[in-house]
Amino acid sequence: MLKIPELLDNLETELKRIIDQRKLVNPLIIGIRTGGVWIAEQMHRRLNISEPLGLLDISFYRDDFSQIGVNPNVKPSQLPTNIEGRDIILIDDVFYTGRTIRAAMNEIFDYGRPNQIVLAVLIERDGRQIPLCPDCVGAGVKLTAGQRIKLTGPEPLDVHLETIDAVA
Repeated sequence: MLKIPELLDNLETELKRIIDQRKLVNPLIIGIRTGGVWIAEQMHRRLNISEPLGLLDISFYRDDFSQIGVNPNVKPSQLPTNIEGRDIILIDDVFYTGRTIRAAMNEIFDYGRPNQIVLAVLIERDGRQIPLCPDCVGAGVKLTAGQRIKLTGPEPLDVHLETIDAVA
């Protein structure tokens, strides 16, 4: 199935291409907790970015916050206090509905208006609900009903396909 080294290599190649194409200057890499942070750490190292890595916890920005309540493992986001005019590479592990990315962008804009945001994900799967799509993808997959992708890590970093039992 999906192998982490190959996915990371593909994502790195795509990011290098888009950094050059869109002329990103001193980009700030931001990873979405938790799996996105693991991937962002890898890309930060591979791309030799000097700027410290940004960490984003979108728990309070989710559109289902009022329904599911507070995640007991909420950690503070760690971003520069001013991202006005910055080029940002936003990284997550799996792109599914687009809702996580919408929440992440809402939080980023609370810190300022970036020059541009490049969205990079390790895996893009089918099921989009919001009109967003990644700029860089390690791999795309189509899943059947009841399947999902689970990233585990950070050491070792691995990806698994899981089957969810249907509730009767």
